Amino acid sequence: MLIENVTKRYGGGKKPAVDQLTLEIPAGQIVMFVGPSGCGKTTTLKMINRLIEPTEGRLIINGEDVTDINGDKLRRKIGYVIQAGGLLPHLTVAANIGLVPKMLGWDKARIAARVDELLDLVSLDVETYRDRYPKELSGGQQQRVGVARALAADPPVLLMDEPFGAVDPITRQRLQDELINIQSELHKTIVCVTHDFDEAVKLGDWIAVFDEGARIVQYDTPEQILANPANEFVENFIGSGAGLKQLNFARVADAELRPGVIGRPDQTPEEVLKLVQLAERRNAVILDERDRPLAWLSREQLSRMDRLPRERDEDLPLVNIRSTLNDALDSMLQASTGSAIVVGHRDQFQGLISVETVMNAIRELRDTAAQREAPVGNNTGQIPRVEGHGRDDAADREPREGAAGSSAAPADADTEREGAQRAAADRSSGADADADAEREDPARTADDAARPASASAEPETTSGTPWAGTRPEQARPESGVENPDRPEGRP
Repeated sequence: MLIENVTKRYGGGKKPAVDQLTLEIPAGQIVMFVGPSGCGKTTTLKMINRLIEPTEGRLIINGEDVTDINGDKLRRKIGYVIQAGGLLPHLTVAANIGLVPKMLGWDKARIAARVDELLDLVSLDVETYRDRYPKELSGGQQQRVGVARALAADPPVLLMDEPFGAVDPITRQRLQDELINIQSELHKTIVCVTHDFDEAVKLGDWIAVFDEGARIVQYDTPEQILANPANEFVENFIGSGAGLKQLNFARVADAELRPGVIGRPDQTPEEVLKLVQLAERRNAVILDERDRPLAWLSREQLSRMDRLPRERDEDLPLVNIRSTLNDALDSMLQASTGSAIVVGHRDQFQGLISVETVMNAIRELRDTAAQREAPVGNNTGQIPRVEGHGRDDAADREPREGAAGSSAAPADADTEREGAQRAAADRSSGADADADAEREDPARTADDAARPASASAEPETTSGTPWAGTRPEQARPESGVENPDRPEGRP
């Protein structure tokens, strides 16, 4: 996806809400927009699906210029998630999820199957939640349904505007982990707005730090922004504890897990105890028939048992393989063993992780980390040749000016001074561009989330178009072995 030299001006505003923004969004990756309130990040997000129309510039998705196509048709091909889910209160969970497929003319059987598939994907029991109404759901459950609805028509692009801002911290962490798991299966192109830099570090493959006027201050990987902030503005936005924040971009999948000793409920405690002793380990993980952990038992516990448990111990120290090392450390510190059980998306056992394993992973990442070339991101008004976006594909991409890894770095000292003076003038004007957008059309702002597409438009199908997202087969980890295959870490 390419946002090409896009500007947004409002009639009553003294300055552009978005000023000559060019931004490359890599396919199949998560790009986080962060910055202070009123900097234009939400305006930029809404211009991608044309809830807000750009004043100048082009939007190119999958090689297609979507700037002038019908806005309702465009929005059916782009998922959209906001705070609190934006569910329609008079519709059931199933009806909310099936809303866009119904508009696209899908038959009832196909919609029902898709609803059940998505409820399973977002870890909501089909029989329990399918026929409930939004008011019967918790905040976290509503947000899961909102994500499912956004994915219903299998769009290649997903936009998220502060999706986890309205839930408590524990639920927020779980929803973040769930999004990481979903992305590992579906590989969507995701653009997400947040005020929380820690959330951006945890979720993003790339982070775009905006100042007022949607001016890019730095656009790079979380690792590079934490290690090499572009200027004082970025340093202040990151806040203190940059070293600890690095635990939020390294994943459990980056660590080498121990296989552990596995027992099954139909075995006797004596049989499992012998396995523990032969392996010279202290504990065994008991798995059910779907390879989900039920218990983590020590030698002493096994020696006192008559039979192995068949129900899950709710106090198990579990951590998802897509979780951060920071989450893993938190789980381990709460466990008396100083280790944690690692599970996959459907809670299948993946291995064990310890504090020592985490420290080794951090050292290895620090020693082998290589800087990736950052995508295009600037406010210079210059349009680079970007492969696959309608430019000269045969030509090599033009080298970008500025420091490596920071596409927003100024080309020279004069440009840097000019940019600083312009930013200072913009801040002194006191105009809030995002607020201007809401004042211009408050009804549309309040309604845009609850209306994923116009119900009055004719049904259409996405089959055979460049928008038809292809969902890869859902990979399930090997089960029932001591060293199952694990998903790879983030690139």
